[in-house]
Amino acid sequence: MNVLVKILLSSIAVIIASYLLPGVYVDDFITAVIIAVLLSLLNVTVKPLLIILTIPITVFTLGLFLLVINALIILIASSIVPGFVVDNFWWALIFSLLLSLINALLSDLSKERK
Repeated sequence: MNVLVKILLSSIAVIIASYLLPGVYVDDFITAVIIAVLLSLLNVTVKPLLIILTIPITVFTLGLFLLVINALIILIASSIVPGFVVDNFWWALIFSLLLSLINALLSDLSKERK
């Protein structure tokens, strides 16, 4: 159940970020759910491989190259999902930053208070 809530919150974050950014287009909510699932799968499979391959440049840039890796993951997802379009690398970079911020805010709001 917890995984479904995280996917729904991520898809809501994708919709919000696409409305805020003019260089990112998402057709509908179903496409946003597909994007959320695909981004989570890419983050689990492809991202660790990219991080391992780019350790020297990541260390040299003090970790800022991880932002580039996040943008590349977004661009890979936009090439796979037909209803998801990201205009260029810079929109993907801004989208990944905004998506992380919105996901953090939504997950903080969804936690139960004790």
